[in-house]
Amino acid sequence: MCGIAGILNLGGAPTSPGVVEAMLRTLTHRGPDDAGVYTSGSCTLGHRRLSIIDVQGGHQPMSNEDGSLWISFNGEIFNYIELRRWLEDKGHHFATQSDTEVILHLYEEKGEGCVEELNGQWAFAIWDQAHQKLFLSRDRLGVRPVFFAFTGRTFLFASEIKALCVHPDLSRDLDLRTIDQILTFWAPRPPHTILRQVSELPPGHSLSVRGDGGHRLYQYWFPDYQVPTEPVDEDRCAEELLELLVDATRIRLRSDVPVGAYLSGGLDSSIITAIVKSIAKERLRSFSVTFGDPEFDESGFQQEVVRFLQTDHVGVHCTASDISRVFPDVVWHAERPIVRTAPAPLYMLSKLVRDNGYKVVLTGEGADEMFGGYDIFKEAKIRAFWAAQPESSRRPQLLKRLYPYLPNVKSQPDAFLRGFFRVGTDSSSCFFSHLPRWELTARLKLLYSDNVRDELRGYDPLDELRASLPGSFAGWDGFSRSQYLETSILLPGYILSSQGDRVAMAHSVEGRFPFLDHRVVQFASRIPPRLKMKVLNEKYILKRAAGHLIPPVVKRRPKQPYRAPDVASFVGPRGTLPEYVETLLSPERVKQDGVFNPAAVTQLLAKARAGKVSGIRDNMAFVSVLSTQLVIEKFVRNSVS
Repeated sequence: MCGIAGILNLGGAPTSPGVVEAMLRTLTHRGPDDAGVYTSGSCTLGHRRLSIIDVQGGHQPMSNEDGSLWISFNGEIFNYIELRRWLEDKGHHFATQSDTEVILHLYEEKGEGCVEELNGQWAFAIWDQAHQKLFLSRDRLGVRPVFFAFTGRTFLFASEIKALCVHPDLSRDLDLRTIDQILTFWAPRPPHTILRQVSELPPGHSLSVRGDGGHRLYQYWFPDYQVPTEPVDEDRCAEELLELLVDATRIRLRSDVPVGAYLSGGLDSSIITAIVKSIAKERLRSFSVTFGDPEFDESGFQQEVVRFLQTDHVGVHCTASDISRVFPDVVWHAERPIVRTAPAPLYMLSKLVRDNGYKVVLTGEGADEMFGGYDIFKEAKIRAFWAAQPESSRRPQLLKRLYPYLPNVKSQPDAFLRGFFRVGTDSSSCFFSHLPRWELTARLKLLYSDNVRDELRGYDPLDELRASLPGSFAGWDGFSRSQYLETSILLPGYILSSQGDRVAMAHSVEGRFPFLDHRVVQFASRIPPRLKMKVLNEKYILKRAAGHLIPPVVKRRPKQPYRAPDVASFVGPRGTLPEYVETLLSPERVKQDGVFNPAAVTQLLAKARAGKVSGIRDNMAFVSVLSTQLVIEKFVRNSVS
């Protein structure tokens, strides 16, 4: 993994490398091993390197043989060996052993269509000297980020927003629509970012910018669900899935440095760890987070897997005070408000990995989205089942089987459950599965100031989302629609970003995700929903395919989402709060920053001090307000350097 940055002066004026060098200094955490800058007339490319493949020969920016193409690349191309052989058969000659050079030669062969041949996770920029064109691309699922901005006659791009903020012409006005999206979906939807002038390249998209300022943004891939009409053989389906997972894991072990694995104690990371263990020659190093509070701790299951697989295991113990201590740094790296503290322990985990001499870890992200593992899929299925007989007294009891980690749900009367889970909602609605979650999150908007309400009047993030849905969406079954919404919004915008790339790369650690191999994703999209969730048995086909690789107790355990303490992390003895929390949530500062109502925030703060915050909404409100205030402090109020 690396950090990339660059400038294209539109109209042909020469660029100076000085600004790009300053941009790169903000990205040192992404690439501490090497740095490089290339300037050619109106274009300057910059690169910070985390050396993983061809450690000695992979310096960037890198060119092809005649210097007509130059690339700055963040990511890994896992099928680069196979692509290299194909290119060599076609007469291409290579100067390095790196996957970066493969992209250049593939671009020579296929132009912008080269990305369709890549199996990997990437964000790269190619300067095409002959055509005076800058070509940017981002991987299919959005594992690696890239941001861009047009500032007058200049086009800027970088791996992170903070690098763009170095440019003197960039305006740093807060984008309130992005805040509104986060307080609906938990994540912004690209191209929206925290700054109005900055855009995020969406997953599965490429952007071509000409030297005269003309540009084209287009989508080359999206998750498409085409459930077969013919019967599917379960045994054969499970066999093919396991074969794909093993190969996806095998090519993600390609590295010139040691590779470890994250081990949460759940089904997905345990399966990946088991597959890695079966392939790797050396004893596998595994890493995990533990908590003192049993509500969040999964160390018992982690140890079951460690004993079963005999990994060389190490964990980091995360306390509430640890979360409070690292939270400002987490938001600095996330570059957006976050609604839960869950990224903070993962930030600590990546530091543990780096402190143990590792740069690369394989993880289990993506399995829940691809195979229907989240409770939201069960919830939608039960809600539709109840809606078919709304007066039933038995069907509501199924909802009480969900969320065992939220005991208050079990004690609620049927009337409350009916309203909260929107049982009367038409199950054919395109957002049927997600409306209860989104409406719960959107209640945080009650904290908005009057000015923000006025500015957002008439804006509805659901309308904007509805207009962006693929044409085939209406023809999908409800389960597939739910999967698409998770895969296209929460996965890239939160799981792979705030909980993924940002907290891992904060300590120069690269995550790799076998479940997000596009071959696995496409295979999963064609598995009938009944094999993903059999009645209420989530990830049925995955358990069928790989359950024998892990301890039976882990295979049988109910799904427990990864969580961390929220408000409790910030409140000390006798209601004391960290100094930065006191400052950022003071009535004076809240009023100055203008997003939230000072009186409402003061009331929330008083509840926190008194230990009276309870429930999801209050916890999310506290974390959302605090992280938004941190974003304003770090990216709007103060200079970035």
